[in-house]
Amino acid sequence: MTLFSALWLPILLSAVFVFVASSIIHTMLPWHKDDYRKVPNEGEVMDALCPFATPPGEYMVPMCSGSADMKSPEYAAKLKKGPVMMLTVLPNGPIFMGKSLAFWFLYLIVVNTFAGYVAWHALYGGASYLQVFRFAGATSFLAYASALWQMSIWYHRSWCTTIKETLDGLIYAGLTAGTFGWLWPR
Repeated sequence: MTLFSALWLPILLSAVFVFVASSIIHTMLPWHKDDYRKVPNEGEVMDALCPFATPPGEYMVPMCSGSADMKSPEYAAKLKKGPVMMLTVLPNGPIFMGKSLAFWFLYLIVVNTFAGYVAWHALYGGASYLQVFRFAGATSFLAYASALWQMSIWYHRSWCTTIKETLDGLIYAGLTAGTFGWLWPR
């Protein structure tokens, strides 16, 4: 029996469970409603930025061209004057969630495939529910939550948001681990 023939059902079903749970967490619960704040004078800020037609992407303001530039008095003055920003620019127009949701589901399948891979090679068939839960849970938790901390460390994202998303990752990992433990080949 191969990994995929044995684990296709827990991989897909746990992806469905996590997808539903994440949809509930992000649309029906107030848990993440304060993750982003409104910019003061939003209309004026938008009007001021609009003429630049900044293409979608990631930006840093002010931006230096290298370590020598970083040490220059001009760059230091820009930092002191502010604003200092890391900025994500999205395409103009309505935000369509379909593509993002499809990529999210694909990501869930990838995470669950790795969780199954680690558990399969550590345990093989016939392992107990708790053994499978531990391996699939730890692996999927690392995938769902560990990289979030880098955003707070390096990009000054709110620690409160990172902790809430880490708790989301713990919920997702629990669902993934529980599904694998339940459907593990005996």
